[in-house]
Amino acid sequence: MEKKALLAINGKNYELPIITGSEGEQAIDISSLRKLTGLITFDPGYANTGSCISSITFMDGEKGILRYRGIPIEQLAEKSTFVETSYLLINGKLPSQKELNGFSVMLNDTSLVHEDMRNFFSNFPRSSHPMGILSSMVNALRAFYPEIPERSEQEELNLTVTRLLSKIRTMAAMSYRISRGHSVVYPRHDYSYAANFLNMMFETPVRPYEIDPDLVKAMNVFWILHADHEQNCSTAAVRLVGSARVNLYAAISAGICALWGPLHGGANQSVIEMLEEIRQSGGKVAPYVARARDKNDPFRLMGFGHRVYKTYDPRAIIMKKWCHKVIEKLNISDPLLDIALELEEVALKDPYFIDHYLYPNIDFYSGILLRSISMPINMFTVLFAIGRLPGWIAQWKESMEDPDWKLQRPRQVYTGLNKCDYVPIAERK
Repeated sequence: MEKKALLAINGKNYELPIITGSEGEQAIDISSLRKLTGLITFDPGYANTGSCISSITFMDGEKGILRYRGIPIEQLAEKSTFVETSYLLINGKLPSQKELNGFSVMLNDTSLVHEDMRNFFSNFPRSSHPMGILSSMVNALRAFYPEIPERSEQEELNLTVTRLLSKIRTMAAMSYRISRGHSVVYPRHDYSYAANFLNMMFETPVRPYEIDPDLVKAMNVFWILHADHEQNCSTAAVRLVGSARVNLYAAISAGICALWGPLHGGANQSVIEMLEEIRQSGGKVAPYVARARDKNDPFRLMGFGHRVYKTYDPRAIIMKKWCHKVIEKLNISDPLLDIALELEEVALKDPYFIDHYLYPNIDFYSGILLRSISMPINMFTVLFAIGRLPGWIAQWKESMEDPDWKLQRPRQVYTGLNKCDYVPIAERK
């Protein structure tokens, strides 16, 4: 028997269907609410609003669970690669060896960027943030790579998806090197996805970059952990813009812009800046913890708490392990890590942090990991964007294939002036 929710308004009762997901999550279907009652719902920040039905990623914030297509994030981080996980998210299943080989070959074949695009990179002001450049260049890809009519729709989609996954890595490294005044390093056919990126970032004519398998694995883990996270701010932006039936490049460009914000993808950069501020002020964490507890102080500890997780972020546990592994491997003595560990210890014991679910999240450790492998701080969010790309593509693709697709158009509760007449300028006070 179908479950119903009973809504009573001004003496009238309305029955609304209850939808149940595969993991037992339940939602009240209010799609007919305005038609039935003349009312809308009010939910700032959409914390209680389900915008879609999706089969891509499952999260349980109370239990600290994250799964891609049913597979726990812990297993993927340990056993998979970013390329394989990307295939899983986009296609809904793990690839066979033949499928994975074909996907990898396509990524390699489409990794070069049109030479004319270098003019765009070169003409951005040197002070431009890489995220702004990346968003613009992803949008520009449509002009350089329009659809080819003789291909089938599915062939064109597969090529566009692969092209985007491959070129975003090349463009990210290219923008960094041009900003430094260095020559561009092109992808190599004999390197993996992550190894190619590291080489394109750090190879120089005077000091060839040596590929370290542990750093390659660390990059794979970093990207896997960021690959999708349900209906977050940037994913919602991709779906919202995509609902207008724009091309994939435009939708992804919108996601990059949303990710840029310090409350979303920019948080890992903010964590490093906060830790550096604490270090420069003497390295004492107590004053900053006190400020975080003070309701009248706008200061907040970056890297603590999460909109969904009410326990330890499962990705943070994995990231912490790899953060320590890389630092030990490279024999780095990082005072910021010492400060981070002290902050973590306080957060896990302090009643205020526990009561407010302010556990360390993935941003808390990912910034230190990237810093340890010499990634410039303004590239942190770009690396997040590369990792989140397969999730954005999967979410966009799912929305395009939804038979119940609708142009997304939220409503509002108007609180402005009532009707009033236009006043000629000479009569205004």
